[in-house]
Amino acid sequence: MPAARIRSWKTVALATSAVLAGLVLPTATAAPASATTTAYDDTYYANAIGKTGTALKSSLHTIISDQTAISYSAVWNALKVTDQDPNNSSNVKLLYSGISRSKSLNGGSTGNWNREHVWAQSHGDFGTSAGPGTDLHHLRAEDVQVNARRGNLDFDNGGSTFTNSGGSLVDANSFEPRDAVKGDVARMILYMAVRYEGDDGWPNLEPNDSVDNGGTRFHGRLSVLKAWNDEDPPDAWEERRNDLIYSDYQGNRNPFIDHPEWVEAIW
Repeated sequence: MPAARIRSWKTVALATSAVLAGLVLPTATAAPASATTTAYDDTYYANAIGKTGTALKSSLHTIISDQTAISYSAVWNALKVTDQDPNNSSNVKLLYSGISRSKSLNGGSTGNWNREHVWAQSHGDFGTSAGPGTDLHHLRAEDVQVNARRGNLDFDNGGSTFTNSGGSLVDANSFEPRDAVKGDVARMILYMAVRYEGDDGWPNLEPNDSVDNGGTRFHGRLSVLKAWNDEDPPDAWEERRNDLIYSDYQGNRNPFIDHPEWVEAIW
């Protein structure tokens, strides 16, 4: 049963008051996510509540590092549960393309879906070993060819559409996911940056504001990811996925789904 959540997102109060005053304002940008309350604040997140900056990041790292690692082969069946299409229980919903595809069509051929590492494997060279390479909080079902088209590109705005893009865009040095999952992508990348701090044999993963990170342990573009987190807040499907990973597979949560305002509090 998904945990009950009380969510209050900031409205653009400035724009409202300006209209009442007869003023004309420039186009408003997304307001930062306001504070949220979850059923886990008094238990799972108890040691993080009230903290900001490096203290919050450190506390969250300790909390979410209490995790059961699964094998890369086990990811196949896990994704069939966590990424299930809410409108068709026989299918998974593909991340970037938005396509609903049969769960049975998992593999490496054209027309199949495979296991997309949202934090690209080469950004830290962690491969598919149990740990960051199998962490369900950033592994998603995606069309084989779309996955290849994204490759190890950093995330940023801009680019052109492509076959089965679903509205996602790509250019020479970056990838822009479709609007409906921009926040999902941002929260997955920032989860990885908090979970993997270089103290457990894995690389210290960090976000930066570049789009040419290649084989380094960095992923970008941070300023854009922060904007996406605000523009596309967590929805019921993303929250359900977080709950399933916590209860059925890894025993840890993505804190930025529960508290999207913590993105701004840390970065």
